[in-house]
Amino acid sequence: MFKLSRLEKAKKLSEYEASGEGRQAWLRDQVVEAIKQVYDPEIPVNIYDLGLIYTIDVNDSNEVAIQMTLTSPACPVAGSLPGQVEGMVRSLDEVNDVQVELVWDPPWDRSRMTEEALLELNML
Repeated sequence: MFKLSRLEKAKKLSEYEASGEGRQAWLRDQVVEAIKQVYDPEIPVNIYDLGLIYTIDVNDSNEVAIQMTLTSPACPVAGSLPGQVEGMVRSLDEVNDVQVELVWDPPWDRSRMTEEALLELNML
């Protein structure tokens, strides 16, 4: 995984703070970029663009809570994909803790996919 140098990270963080968005928004974006490195092995699109990530909450202590789903409850990667997400997010130096919750409500459907994912899968 590509990691920004400390100087580049500090510059990006100062841009967020100058815009009034702050540290939590910056860290949330870092979490999204980390999650975009995780792919469903059967689909050539990252799980964020597939719409499998429902919520990402970052608190003042840099603890991250993620709610995610899978394309179906019978998905063969149900046992491993949440752990991959947790591992990628935990690898960020700024993150102090990660909790990943697998949820089934609301059920996933293709309307949650980004336009990029739909294009990649020739679904547009």
